[in-house]
This record gives sequence, structure tokens and C-alpha cells, in this order.
Amino acid sequence: MNLTPTEMDRLVIFQAAELARRYRSEGVRLSLPEANALIADEILLAARKGLDHPALVSLGGTILTAEDVEAGVPEMLRMVSVEVSMAEGTKLVTVFDPIPPGPRAEPAPGEVIPKAGEIELNPGREGVEIDVLNTGDRSIQVRSHAHFFEVNRVLQFDRTRAWGMRLDRPSGGGERFDPGIGRRVRLVPYAGTREIHGFAGLAEGPADDPATREAAFRRARDRGYLEDAP
Repeated sequence: MNLTPTEMDRLVIFQAAELARRYRSEGVRLSLPEANALIADEILLAARKGLDHPALVSLGGTILTAEDVEAGVPEMLRMVSVEVSMAEGTKLVTVFDPIPPGPRAEPAPGEVIPKAGEIELNPGREGVEIDVLNTGDRSIQVRSHAHFFEVNRVLQFDRTRAWGMRLDRPSGGGERFDPGIGRRVRLVPYAGTREIHGFAGLAEGPADDPATREAAFRRARDRGYLEDAP
């Protein structure tokens, strides 16, 4: 019998899920991979039975509890994504935080315990607040390091005010802009040498150089990022 890679993956998930079921029936708490496999297997089975996408997402959050798994697993298993076969084709089912955390007395593995107090984000930076509207038909993620002047052209906002600016968010963070929903965000100026390269290729050089700014606004106008460049 010849099996496709997808069919082989399905068998591996099933075998791992069967091991998890045996452990659970014997009162053994599940590890992270075992819990992941069991949830994925139950979602795949339910899809074959005809459950729709919303029902599959709801099901994913009811399969295991904190009492079924080892300490720290609910905190580490933040998301389960699995491709399922449905009548309309293959779809991706994603379940966030599928295991509700239970009470615990000890820190979870990998948990970050911050020092008491607060850390000011980007101290001393004079930022601006702008309103952003996603005029497209799908959600757009913008990360904290991105030059906001150059983000996706379907995001509608005052790009002139965003020159040399990025999101006032921690490193690695960002903002999500959903279609048709306006949001107000805070931007702060880049620090350091303020040289900007890459992104959409609009700004290539020091942000404080008038020639860099003039060339960037011209490119932005030509490529449909804004109607007029100063």
C-alpha cells in the first residue's frame, strides 16, 4: 500500500494519540507532545464526521483539562493547528489555549517571572498617535520594527506623520489590523543612526536626510502608497 506524506502524518498523529489515550486511561498525566497529538486526532476525527469549522474550534478547547496533563503543559501549549479534510476541501483549524490552566503552586516550565515594578517602554521618545483603517479584505500584521511609513498600502492613514517612525511596542510585538476596522496606534521615532533600509524599498538611507525623504515620498506616490508627496 502506497501512502502519501499527508496519510503518513495522519497515522503518526493517530499512534501518538492512542498512546495518550492509554496513558490517560491509566491515570498518567500527558506530556506536551501527547496532549498535542490527542487534541489534533480528535479534531481530525470530528471533521471526518462532518462538523463545521466553528464547531471544530470549539471542540478543541474541551478535550483536555489541566488535570489530564503534566504541570506546565497548559501554559506551553498555546496553540494547536491542524489541516482537516472537509466537504469543501482542506481547511486549517487553529485552537488557541486549548487547555484551560488550572491552579498551581509552582512556576510552570519556561515561565518568565518578572521583577516587581514597571519598565517604561521607549523612554524619552516623543511619539505620535495616528488612526489606521484597513481597507483590504484580510487581516494585516505589522511588527514593532517595521517602518510604518512603508507598511501595506491598503492601510489608510496619514503616512506623512509616520515618516521615520515605528510602532511603540516591545521588540517582537506588533499590531493586527482587521478589515474595515479602524484603530489608533502610537508611533515613536527610530533611534540610533536612523538609517532605514529594506521593508517596501521606499526609504533607503538616513531618515533625517532631506534627499532620502524626498526620494521616498516620490516612490511612495508612484507606487500608490499616497496620493501626493511633499
